[in-house]
This record gives sequence, C-alpha cells and structure tokens, in this order.
Amino acid sequence: MSARLNFDFAYRPLVPYAHDYAHGDAEPWHHHDCAQLIHTLSGVVKVETQHGSWIVPPSRGVWLPAGTRHALHIVGAVAARTLFVDPLARADLPASCQVVQISPLLRELIVSALPLPDQYVSGSRAERIYELILDEIRVMDVLPFGLPLPESERLLSLCQHIQQAPGENWTLARAATQLCVAERTLARHFSRETGLQFSDWVRRARLSVALTRLAQGESVLTVALDLGYDSPSAFSAMFRRVLGVTPVNYFPAAEKRALR
Repeated sequence: MSARLNFDFAYRPLVPYAHDYAHGDAEPWHHHDCAQLIHTLSGVVKVETQHGSWIVPPSRGVWLPAGTRHALHIVGAVAARTLFVDPLARADLPASCQVVQISPLLRELIVSALPLPDQYVSGSRAERIYELILDEIRVMDVLPFGLPLPESERLLSLCQHIQQAPGENWTLARAATQLCVAERTLARHFSRETGLQFSDWVRRARLSVALTRLAQGESVLTVALDLGYDSPSAFSAMFRRVLGVTPVNYFPAAEKRALR
C-alpha cells in the first residue's frame, strides 16, 4: 500500500503507482513528503484529513498537498492510479486538499506514465508525458465533494451529529436552537470556519453518504428516503445537478470502464 512507499525524485518529477483495493480495505493515518493525486477508475475512496473528509467517486480524483496527514477507507472494488509528485516540480501546484475532475487526457497520461523508466533523456517521450501531466494537474476542475470540518468544539459536535443522522431535517433554525444561538450568528460562524453555507454543508454530507451507499449496491429508493428526500426523483435531480448523470447511470457507467 502507498502508506509504506518511499519516493525518489532525483530523476523525474513524479512517480506513478497502480494499486487495486478490495471492499473494506483501509490505509491508516500517514503522510508523504510529496504531493499526491489519487485517481479512481472504480469504487469509492473516502479520504480523511485533520480538516475534513473527501469522497472520491469513480473516475474522479483527490489532490493531497505534501505533508497532509490522511487515512483511506475503501468502498467497493477500487482500482486506484496514483501520482506522487515532487512538491518542487511546479511553483503553482494546488495548495489545498480537493476532489478534482480527471480529464480524459490526464487519465490516459497517468496510464501511459506507469511503464515509463525512472530515468529519461531530455526531449524524450517520457519527459513530455511527465511535463504534460504537470500541466494538466494545474488546470484540474475542483468538485464539491469535500466536507470541511470546523475547528470549534460546538460546531464540530454539531457536524458530527449531522453526519450520524443525515436524513433528519437539518435546517439552520433547528441547528441554532440546538446550540442556543441566533441563526445569523450560527450562519456567520459556520461559514467562516468551513467556507460553506450551512445548507450546502448538509447537502454535501448527504451526498457523501449517498455515494458510499450506492457504491455498495443499495437502491436509489432506499438511499433517497433514508437521507430525507421526499422521493427518489428529488434525490436523482440533486445528484444529476452535481454529477451530471442520474445515480442509476452513474455507478454502472463507472464500473464498466476498462481497468488498466
């Protein structure tokens, strides 16, 4: 597993790595001195950091800056293709954890990089592939799958309560009453500590649960109702707004991709 790997960037700016995980696998808390891009061809990876959690659906990726302590939890059969990147390779590499869109070009470049030699000559195909990968990393689109956690104990406790019961009717008014504060006060502090509006955070928390459960084969009807949606169609509409396809089509389409 990647938690136990060491990387040498003396001759190349990044190291590609392929590893397949079984459902239920996990990697304990660890960190790397380099940056990391984890790209999943199938299954779902939940990445935990000290500042929040990040759900990585099939065909997407998660970027972790150098030194980020994290743990991985595997849902479904995950085919992971990872890049370990020298933090000095480019001055403008992403500076924060983020779930990202993996373009078709970047996906194929990652696959092409796997068999490349450790050392290469200037102007070679290997050099061009490595440099183009770094170019593509700089322009990755960020996706709304991160679930940042607040630092204050009261807000953190509230967020943990929501995660334990995501199907309940979590309105700003209810949360404010629970904390004995004014709604405007809660909204201001919540936005300042998480970077999200309260309703957006709740929506992301539900989506994180949905992605995990759908990846395990649960029905859209069951997931939708358990998460508090009035109907499967309402849940599917939200899912499509975020991911571009309905939940019925999303996971089968991802699982049928050729694994390399």
